[in-house]
Amino acid sequence: MSESAPSVLSVLRRQFDVSWGLFDYHLSRLGGEDFRWEPAAVCWTVRPTVDGGWEPDWADVEPDPVPVPTVAWLTWHIGWWWSVSIDHLRDEAPRDRTAVVWPGPTGATVEWMRDLAGQWRELLDAGPDLGAPARFPWRDDPAVTVADAVAWVNVELMKNAAEIGQLRMLRTVGSVGG
Repeated sequence: MSESAPSVLSVLRRQFDVSWGLFDYHLSRLGGEDFRWEPAAVCWTVRPTVDGGWEPDWADVEPDPVPVPTVAWLTWHIGWWWSVSIDHLRDEAPRDRTAVVWPGPTGATVEWMRDLAGQWRELLDAGPDLGAPARFPWRDDPAVTVADAVAWVNVELMKNAAEIGQLRMLRTVGSVGG
């Protein structure tokens, strides 16, 4: 490797910055109506509960056809996998999916996402052992490292940002009928 080659961590940080930039662009433009808009007959969303909370749609085996997720469901899902990823990198017990609570179709969800981004930056700034085996999302496969997990978080964030952006734009411009 040449002395001028960037470190793996610096590449992963820049990759995160690009992913986060796209995501934050869409987060900044979300309105309350965007979160639970259902663009198709078969959707996964986050539904109100009798106690005033929210419960995400879920199936242990992915249904066929795969439901179109709402922005609400996607932000809950990001909060879940990102929180668990952070737990693993902090060497803490990962929280259960049902313990991850969606704040609702308000600015609180946007702030939750921004808080997770801040926690992620702190972890990257701390210089994690990128060569250590990753415990998530691959279930202790010794061939997969923390560097792989960090790259996965960045890619998953980019994918979810694109999905949220597409949903937001479709809802904003209205659907084009045939």
